[in-house]
Amino acid sequence: DRLLSQFGIENVVVDAASMKVDRRARRAKTDKIDAKRLLADLIRHHRGEKDVWKVVRVPSEEQEDKRRLHRNVERLKKEKTQHRSRVFSLLATQGVRPGNLKVFLAELDAARIWDGKPLPPALKAEIEREWDRLRLVEEQIRAITKEQREQLKQAGSPELEKVKLLTRLRGIGLDSSWILVMEFFGWREFKNRGEVGGAAGLVGTPYDSGSSEREQGISKAGNPLVRTRMVELAWLWIRFQPHSELSQWFQRRFAGGGSRLRRAGIVAVARKLLIALWHLVEHGVVPQGAVIDLTESSAS
Repeated sequence: DRLLSQFGIENVVVDAASMKVDRRARRAKTDKIDAKRLLADLIRHHRGEKDVWKVVRVPSEEQEDKRRLHRNVERLKKEKTQHRSRVFSLLATQGVRPGNLKVFLAELDAARIWDGKPLPPALKAEIEREWDRLRLVEEQIRAITKEQREQLKQAGSPELEKVKLLTRLRGIGLDSSWILVMEFFGWREFKNRGEVGGAAGLVGTPYDSGSSEREQGISKAGNPLVRTRMVELAWLWIRFQPHSELSQWFQRRFAGGGSRLRRAGIVAVARKLLIALWHLVEHGVVPQGAVIDLTESSAS
C-alpha cells in the first residue's frame, strides 16, 4: 500500500472475508469473473456505498515499527516454553523429574537417571545446549522489557502516554498495556463501541433464519493478539478489581453457573473491558468502580 502510494497510485486494501460471493454449490469461478466483480464493487465503493466491503486501514511505517518490541517478546516467550519443554522431555526419557529446573541444571553433573547412573554424555550435552538457548532467550526478554521501561520513563508520544495511563489500573501491567496501545489504541480510530469490539473479534455472530435461531460465538475476525490478551485480562480484572461495576456484573450473571457459563461470561467481560479501556485512553473516563492511581505509574 505504501509503495503504491509513493508512486501516486490510489489503492484500497480490502478484507477478503467481507467480499460477497455466490452461494451456489457449483458456481463459476475464474480470474476474469473475480476481476469483474472486484471492479464493480470498487465502483460502488467510490460512489459512497458503505456496505460493499470492509476496508483495512494500513498503519504507517512508524506505527508498524512500534509493534516490533512486543511482538518480539511474544515470539521469545513461545521459544522459552519450547526450550523448557524440550529439557523436561529429555529428562523424562530417563525417568528424571526435576523440581526447580534452574537449580537442577546448575548441578547437572550430579544428576542421576532411573538406575542411579550419570546422564549419558550425548544427552547431557544436548540438555546443556538447550539450557544455553533458554538462558539467551530469557536475557533477550529482560532486555526488551528494560527497553520498554526506559521508553516509558521518557514518555512524550501519545502512544506512550496511553501505555502509562493503562498501567495505572490495578491488574494491568506494562506488557498488556503495551500490546493494547501499540496494536490497537495507538493508531486505530474508532467511532463507537461496536467498532472496538468488532476490530478485536469479540462481537457475537447470531444466526437467525426462519425457525433456526442460535448464537455461533464470537466472530474471531479481529486482531488475535488483542483478543487473546483481553480474555486473559478479563480474568485478572475479576480478581484484582472485584469492586468494579464490571466485576460485580460478572458475579451476578455468571459466577453461580458452571465452568462453561463462566467461560462465556468472561468473553463478555473481555469485550466490555476493552470498550471501557478505549473510553479511558480516548476520553479519560475511568471504568466505574475501578481502582486507578492517577498520580504515579504502577507499571509492573
